[in-house]
Amino acid sequence: MTLDELITAVAKETGMTKASASKAVHAVVHAIQNALAGGQRVAIAGFGVFEVAERAARKGRNPRTGETITIPASKAVRFKPGKGLREAVNR
Repeated sequence: MTLDELITAVAKETGMTKASASKAVHAVVHAIQNALAGGQRVAIAGFGVFEVAERAARKGRNPRTGETITIPASKAVRFKPGKGLREAVNR
C-alpha cells in the first residue's frame, strides 16, 4: 500500500475528504517521526510499538577492495507488532 492508497482508504473509512484525510495521515506520520527522533517510544494499542535502537560501531569489509573499514555507530527504528496486528495478519 502506498501513501496515496492509505490516504484514500482513510478518507473512505472515515467519510473525510481526501484533502482532510491527507492532512490527518501526514500529521500522524510526522508525530511518530518526531517522537522517534526525540528518542521516545511510540506504542499504538492493538497495532504495535516503534522504538529507536542503538547500533554500536563495528568493523566491516569493503566488498570491492576487501579492505577492513569501521562502520560508525547509528540508530535504527524497530517495530514490534501488537497482538491485534499479529492476529489480523494470521487469519
